[in-house]
Amino acid sequence: MKKILLIVILSLLVCVNSWAQDSASEKDQPIGPAFENGTLIDAQTSYIPSVKSLEFLIQHKFGPMENGTSDLFGIYAPGANVRLGLNYVPYKNLQLGIGVTKTNMYTDFNAKWTILEQTENNTIPVFVTLFGNAAIDGRPSGDFEKLNNYENPTDTFSLKGSDRYSYFAQLIIGRKFGETLSLQGGVSFSHANLVDAWHDHDRVGLHLNGRLKFSAQSSFIFSYDAPLKIDQISEQHSGWTAENTPGWDGPYHPKPSLKFGLEISTYTHAFQIYVGNASGILPQYDMMNNMNDAFEGLAFGFTITRLWMF
Repeated sequence: MKKILLIVILSLLVCVNSWAQDSASEKDQPIGPAFENGTLIDAQTSYIPSVKSLEFLIQHKFGPMENGTSDLFGIYAPGANVRLGLNYVPYKNLQLGIGVTKTNMYTDFNAKWTILEQTENNTIPVFVTLFGNAAIDGRPSGDFEKLNNYENPTDTFSLKGSDRYSYFAQLIIGRKFGETLSLQGGVSFSHANLVDAWHDHDRVGLHLNGRLKFSAQSSFIFSYDAPLKIDQISEQHSGWTAENTPGWDGPYHPKPSLKFGLEISTYTHAFQIYVGNASGILPQYDMMNNMNDAFEGLAFGFTITRLWMF
């Protein structure tokens, strides 16, 4: 399955490169960004600022709002998650970044490349963007001391440095429909070197994100991410039961995450406030660990970005 995915992605890139070369000769101009911010809630968009831009990013998710007014709908609840990030654009349509997330004290290194830009005359009708990251779990070694394995669930686990690594890769295709509506879809592959016993190391996902402007600076936004259950890459067995598999904790199928909210943006700032059912911020964490149904575990969150041009 991994080889098939790699062949499909490489074939797409070859086609995209040929398409871009043919289109360039027609001198059709880019239509302009489909989104006004490179981050939509906690998903990536095709937008990349101008060369030599530095972006500071704050992503914050509060605790679940299930307790109502007792903790101000989760604002004062435990379990908040925060990510601080810096992104820089060294070359046109290429962005490099680094971030630190509270959950598992992840440090992530990421890159985004917009290969194609939609043009005014639809010579190129869509944006095409690649995004990827590599994250390092920064928790103390003691947090990994007792992990179950398949042979003997009571064995002590010996942690290696590479066990802390996880990865995420995504192909994004989007389109700007006039000045009001922008939509994008994507396919992703997530991998974690170390997972809980009975869980999968790999996960393929589908993504849909959008923005609907209702004023010069304000928009409705949404993000939907669906991890897929693909038997060919799954490490789970249909024959596992609590009786014949000690330590097995039941079927493991991560669920889709749904987030929706409002965005207020200017040339150098963007503020987004939203509600969603997933507590993670790094995409591979959500794709592999969200177990909430669509309207279960809802929590408020916000994203703030600030751009400096040099």
